[in-house]
Amino acid sequence: MLYSQITYPTPTTAVLTITDAGVLNVLSTPVIKGLIQTLSELSENQDLHCLVLRGSGSRAFIAGADIKELSILNAGTGRAFIGALRDLCNAVRHFPVPVIVRLEGHTLGGGLELAMAGDLRIAADNAVVGMPEVKVGIPSVIHAAMMPSQIGTTRAAWLLLTGENIPATQARDWGLINECVPQSQLDERIMQVAAGLAEIGPVVLRQQKRLLRRWERMTLDAAVDDSIAEFGEAFKTGEPQHHMNAFFDKKKSAQQSLEPSVLR
Repeated sequence: MLYSQITYPTPTTAVLTITDAGVLNVLSTPVIKGLIQTLSELSENQDLHCLVLRGSGSRAFIAGADIKELSILNAGTGRAFIGALRDLCNAVRHFPVPVIVRLEGHTLGGGLELAMAGDLRIAADNAVVGMPEVKVGIPSVIHAAMMPSQIGTTRAAWLLLTGENIPATQARDWGLINECVPQSQLDERIMQVAAGLAEIGPVVLRQQKRLLRRWERMTLDAAVDDSIAEFGEAFKTGEPQHHMNAFFDKKKSAQQSLEPSVLR
């Protein structure tokens, strides 16, 4: 059992749905390992422009780690558990194409860390997010370390120290979520974004994501210098020539279509 279902609404978009993880899609060791395996297999699909990651049902994307499993951990098994969750988050962060995380219901703890590892987060406007680990005696760790740089130290401190949940609309205003839309429009909006990604050249899309990950490890000056070579490499793929010529052809056609109207 891989605890996931993969569907392809279009040839360039895959939807990975977490399954068989309870009604709140909680993360246990088997679920984590199954998702890592599925992501590894999906990463080999060269036709993909986009991956959508979502939970089953409407109650939660992921409501956190499995409390039953956490309650019997010791220092050694605790390190093994959180190390596996780190590997799952990294599988999403380094997935070769953009990952859209679909947020509905509750997204808490390790679920929010996994969501932050994605590239784009789109939520239903009645969703809720939070990092409640301190309330059960453990710190928020691994990819919670991304939170200060994503939303600022003041807001990160509030979420991590109080353990309080906030509405998705507030998380959007803080910069933790890209967009909030009415729940009834959530899937439609995600597919609109996926369709836009499908129009972008597959090579440059993967190149841009690699650059984003590299920049996280570099000083600004190093990142600027590093990107010069990448810009040159892009012209070896033929994608700039294809898309720029298509742009000029479209512009020319639009101008020609206007000319009779002007003459009249």
